[in-house]
Amino acid sequence: MTVKPLTVPSPQDDCPLLIGRVLDGTGGARRIEWDEAQGWSPAHEGEVLWLHLLRSCPGVEEWLRDAYGVPEPTRELLVSDQTRPRAFRESGALVATLRDLNFNPGAEPEDMISMQLWCDGAHILTFRHAPQQSPNEVRELLDRGAGPGDAGAMITHIVELMMDHLSLTIIDINDAIDELEEDRSGTGLEERSRKIAEIRRDCLALQRHLSPQHEALEQIGREAPDWFEKDDRREIIESIARLRRHLDDINISKESALVLQDELRARAQAVSQEATYKLGVMAGVFLPLTFFTGLLGSNVAGIPWAEEPWAFWGVIAACAAITLGILAVFWRLRWL
Repeated sequence: MTVKPLTVPSPQDDCPLLIGRVLDGTGGARRIEWDEAQGWSPAHEGEVLWLHLLRSCPGVEEWLRDAYGVPEPTRELLVSDQTRPRAFRESGALVATLRDLNFNPGAEPEDMISMQLWCDGAHILTFRHAPQQSPNEVRELLDRGAGPGDAGAMITHIVELMMDHLSLTIIDINDAIDELEEDRSGTGLEERSRKIAEIRRDCLALQRHLSPQHEALEQIGREAPDWFEKDDRREIIESIARLRRHLDDINISKESALVLQDELRARAQAVSQEATYKLGVMAGVFLPLTFFTGLLGSNVAGIPWAEEPWAFWGVIAACAAITLGILAVFWRLRWL
């Protein structure tokens, strides 16, 4: 496909090009700038143009219309902030929205960010708003001569990198759960509960984003055009299987976190019950003593032995005897 010349966005405007490479078909690539990319056509069979673009840059939608004849609904999808994963075939092109983990500073990986993709077999256009790790990794592989050789391999490689990132995050979640399960340091219940709640939120966020991604990958495997070769379809099927395993692992992690949370609640309840029990025992011991000492402390005439010098110690001895008697009764009733 020959791309029509483009006037917007021009070098004087905000250039949307983040990465530009021409794949040579053997795993390597050469760098291409925005001006050259406008009128690019393959110099020999097997060359593929890859442009990674900032979708929020002014003029990108018009460029898609003028240069590639992309229909309006698809243009709007490619430059919009609609982040739900999806994929479909449009004539000879594959259109997809996929989500990758967010490794930007100050962000949580579970706050996934979207990447839109349009490919007709000879041109690969990827769009992003926030920085992403997968395109940069593909660029490094291409610059080393170890990258994908064609459009289908490029798409499957990006998907595989997304699965690799997801694997590392799930490993981190499982390690955090194992650490909480094996924690014998006496970490406070409140701190552990906070960590478990964070794990559950992360699992729910991943599950919410990855379930539609699973459907999108299945759509790619079923509806990709003919330039998407059998090997590429097998790679997508393998990525789908990996994603299923990851979703299962997320469910297991979520259930493990729930079990830990229930255990902490049971421990907290046991601690509360023990404290209530101790307070009840203390109240049972001191209630008779309070009555006894209150009775003897009444400011009325006729209190026995009020003038005797041994009266104070006698009261102390009586209180001790009452206490021992109450403790003996509690012990016999197995309350102690």
